[in-house]
Amino acid sequence: MSNPTRRDAGTRNEGEGNKTADRNYREATRKFVESERGKREIGKAGEVTQREQEDIRRAEKKAANRAKEHDPKEVQDPRRKS
Repeated sequence: MSNPTRRDAGTRNEGEGNKTADRNYREATRKFVESERGKREIGKAGEVTQREQEDIRRAEKKAANRAKEHDPKEVQDPRRKS
């Protein structure tokens, strides 16, 4: 008869801050950064095409305009008591 409270090996709950997942992520990241592909991608970081620059400018302008507007949910009825 199996114990229903026992977990399978390899699926141990590590609680807050899974150390195994963190170790695996860090190792995979280190390997990528040290790889030829990683070095190429890092070298291209920050490069933006003309189209991407235009998209960024449009998004920034749209965000700035929205920031000036009031959210209708923020506007309260002055007759309503807090």
